[in-house]
Amino acid sequence: MIEQAEKERNNQRHKYILIGALILLGLIIFRFTRPYMSGFLGAATLYVIVNGQQRYLTQKLRFRKSLSALLIVLEVLFFILIPLTGLAFLVIDTFSGISIDPQAILNEVNDFIHSLEELLGFNFFTPENLSGLPKIGTDLLQVLGNSVYSFVINVIVILFVLYYMLFSSDEFEKSIREILPFKEENKQILGEETRLIIQANAIGIPLMAIIQGFFAYLGYLIFGVESALLYAILTAFATILPLVGTMIVWVPISISLLIGGDYVNGIGLAVYGLFIIGGVDNVARFLLQKKLADIHPLITVFGVLIGIPMFGFWGIIFGPLLLSLFILFFNMFRHEYVKGSKAEPRVTTKMKTRKVSIPGYKPIKTKKSKIHAPKSE
Repeated sequence: MIEQAEKERNNQRHKYILIGALILLGLIIFRFTRPYMSGFLGAATLYVIVNGQQRYLTQKLRFRKSLSALLIVLEVLFFILIPLTGLAFLVIDTFSGISIDPQAILNEVNDFIHSLEELLGFNFFTPENLSGLPKIGTDLLQVLGNSVYSFVINVIVILFVLYYMLFSSDEFEKSIREILPFKEENKQILGEETRLIIQANAIGIPLMAIIQGFFAYLGYLIFGVESALLYAILTAFATILPLVGTMIVWVPISISLLIGGDYVNGIGLAVYGLFIIGGVDNVARFLLQKKLADIHPLITVFGVLIGIPMFGFWGIIFGPLLLSLFILFFNMFRHEYVKGSKAEPRVTTKMKTRKVSIPGYKPIKTKKSKIHAPKSE
């Protein structure tokens, strides 16, 4: 008995030493791979989206894992990553060709402000307050240039990581399930919720961007905005910004038209942006939530605010995911350990109202929810 107890203590000691070593090495690795974190997160996002194709190719069509993974990576490269990179270079190239005359801009702004002050009878701005405006253009170019460089490097990381995730998909998913400290029901719920949240953001956000960019392009054409296509692309990208959204593009364009004396088009574009571009956002978001996971808007807004500083571009997906996982774990705790709690171990509402069909699983009943458990061998 004494020897057995001593052996168990040694095993526990070795276990904690191993956990400590893993945490230490993990922190060191994280520190030096931090610039490429967007690549790893991007690969994880794309894996969730295209993993079904990998299973279809390998299980139904009997493709080799290496061949199917290569085909899917090429699909991602040509239909997702290259178009995104091309759009980014288009934006940079267009902005880099714009010559900025700070004095001319300042004079136009001053003329507009003076006319407004005379009309209203009091002063709102002085030239000193506006002297910092021209510097914004230069800073913007630097930020865009650095972002594109980082984006291209992480595209390469995405391709390599995604290939090996697809090639070892079964082992990868099995290892993730093994280390999760939950019972089987909650492991499945966690997998379902994570997949739904990633799909909702990875599919919903690009669709929103395309829809709003299209309607913005029509508006820019109607109201005579030069480089309408460029500004439509910027408007599409601006959909990821919380709170301000597309207003960060069409509001300055409207103001620039007013400053230039084109009051009809300036006011018209402002009204169009407020009711059409903004209205399309509300309608399209409502329809997409019915098709994809219905995530609470506050989770999306605050998730993006958290995610972008942490993860860069991919923060629009993993920020809401991080916040959703916190709420999911909180709901799981209430569901399991708080007596009398009516909390469901869910964040999205998509899975609460219908059964889920997962190959290899059959439904079993519990007191609070229907789940799927692995079929017994």
